[in-house]
Amino acid sequence: MEQMEFIERVETIKSRLYRTALLYLGRESDALEAVDETVYQALRALKKLRQPEFFETWITRILINECHRELRRRSRFSLDGEDALPESAGPDVYDTLPLKEAIRRLPEDLRQVVILRYFAGYTLSETASALDIPQGTVVTRQRRALRLLRLELGEEEFHES
Repeated sequence: MEQMEFIERVETIKSRLYRTALLYLGRESDALEAVDETVYQALRALKKLRQPEFFETWITRILINECHRELRRRSRFSLDGEDALPESAGPDVYDTLPLKEAIRRLPEDLRQVVILRYFAGYTLSETASALDIPQGTVVTRQRRALRLLRLELGEEEFHES
């Protein structure tokens, strides 16, 4: 894959990468930084991409690793061991939704599946590839996550998709 094709492909998925990073990190500035770092790392490692048809999965995996790196960095600097996310400066309604907090409290393996499947719009196979796990594991984690969210939110009408 040449650099021009790389740039074109990144441009087509840039908003998807940003949404994914924002859901992982919770702050616009951190999400933008993670996407920038991901694009930089991917460009540096472009020659290692053996199958260009898996470009989106490959770059998503780089993004997830970058988000994990940032979350680990945050946890080292937080005093109470929890996410040290300040309150949003603007009136962002999404930040106050009980669903967002419930998703943040899910175990990491379940939270990853929920973010990729329901918020970033990945298919089962794309999610499995991005997380490097079998599709059956994605389905199992998705069911467990939805069950836990139903319990936490107390919604009997919460249906699986």
